Parts: sequence; structure tokens; C-alpha cells
Amino acid sequence: MENTSHATRPLLEVDNLKTHFPVRRGILQRVVDQVRAVDGVSFKIQPGETLGLVGESGCGKTTVGRTILRLIPATSGSVRYDGKDVFGMNASEMRDIRRKMQIIFQDPAGSLNPRMRVGRIVGEPLEVHGISSGDELRERVENLLERCGLWRQAADRYPHEFSGGQRQRIGIARALALEPRLIVCDEPTSALDVSIQSQILNLLADLQEDFGLSYLFISHDMAVIHHVCDRIAVMLDGQIVEEGDRDGIIEAPTHEYTKALLSAVPEADPRRDKKRLVYEGMRM
Repeated sequence: MENTSHATRPLLEVDNLKTHFPVRRGILQRVVDQVRAVDGVSFKIQPGETLGLVGESGCGKTTVGRTILRLIPATSGSVRYDGKDVFGMNASEMRDIRRKMQIIFQDPAGSLNPRMRVGRIVGEPLEVHGISSGDELRERVENLLERCGLWRQAADRYPHEFSGGQRQRIGIARALALEPRLIVCDEPTSALDVSIQSQILNLLADLQEDFGLSYLFISHDMAVIHHVCDRIAVMLDGQIVEEGDRDGIIEAPTHEYTKALLSAVPEADPRRDKKRLVYEGMRM
């Protein structure tokens, strides 16, 4: 993928982002503690770049993605999209910015309304934003489905009629409908078979090249992150502990947690004896 780190202004800037959730107990549900899901995260994404946010389940990486999109309220910090303060936007401004920032969810089945036909699922964002309707809407939806590796008649079917990989293609088509510049990919392949994962990753790479997309790619799988990302940020307990260019992180990690994550990547050659490293506090 093309690395555009020479760009003068980042497309996305996240500065000291914190997202804490209150812990309530007792009959009166008093706040007795805070879960610091995200606790001071900062990074930048350039136009056309893919930043991989990697860590174990529960480290806060998904919360980062959803907080950036204001699907979860932030406790403090700032997010700037193309120089504009996302957290300071009113409802009208957010409506416009949501066209430019979209998300692909982890569970392709759970993210699609089972009562709606695929054409309605993919076309709904276009209707809500008043972009197209009628025959023009149908044509745009069918073109999106074709571009994502499905057939035009898929618009008339329901999500349960498709495989997991096909449902994820529907989710990708929906995310593309509003022609965004940034897509948060929240573990988009973790629920899929290995053979299907590569197809979806290749599709995302092709779409990035064709449309100049930027990705925040969230995953727990270092092998996937290595395959798709330009830069990598390693997250542990709500904080980024290491960040850098992909090859630098993979070949010469400096943090012990990063080394442990890399040691967990399966070895293709069964004759090689790979030593598994364990970082204190890792979930085994």
C-alpha cells in the first residue's frame, strides 16, 4: 500500500484521547471506580495511509475506533479530521462529517439488519443523506455490490442468504456508499475463515488504491496487521506502548509486549522451533 507520510496535514489527528466508563455499585448506583478503556492515546493518519492498531482483546482498541466516530462519548482529548475538531461539532456538522468517516464492523452478521434486503441496507445511507433515490439509487447500489465482489441481483436478497465473507462484502459496500475518505476497520476479518480473510484483505487493498482511502485497521492479529498496514501502533491497557513503520515494528520491536505478540504469530515452517514469549499480564 502507498505510504503518504510526506503529506503536509494528517487526515486524522488523535491527541491524548481518553474514554473512561464509570463502575457503579449499590442500590443508589454510586460511582465507585472508573474503567480506563482508553487512557491517553495519540496518533495521526495521513491521506491514503493505513495505521494498524493492534493488541489483545480488552486493550481498548475498538473503543478508540468508536470514540473517534463519536459512537461512544470521549472523556477528554481531541480528534481532528482534516483539521476540524470532531468533538466540537454540532449535529449538522456531524451529519456532514459522517459521510467522510465510516466503519466496517467485526461481525458481518450482527451488523446487518436481518429484516432488510441488501439493496435497502446498502442504499439507506444514500437515502438518509438525500444523495439519490429511485432508479438512480438502485443503480448505485448494484454498482457498489459489483465493486465489492457480489452480483447485482444480490440487492434483492436478505443477509441470511449469504456466507460470512459475502456478508462482510455487503458491510464494505455500505461503508463505501457515501464515498468516505477514512474507514475504521474494526477486526473486519476475525470472524471469517482464513481462506476468506485473504480475499477481504485484498478487496480492502484494491478499494484503497482505487478511491484513495485511509484506514484505521484494528486487529489482534499481528500477521494481518503486517500484511495490510503502513504503520503500526501497539496498544496495551488503554495506551499505545509502541508505534512506528510496519517493517521497523515487525523486524525490531522495542517493547516486550510487542515482542510477545509477534512470538504468537504461527510459523509457516513446522520444522522451525519458534519460542513463545510471554508478557506479564497477557491473556493466554
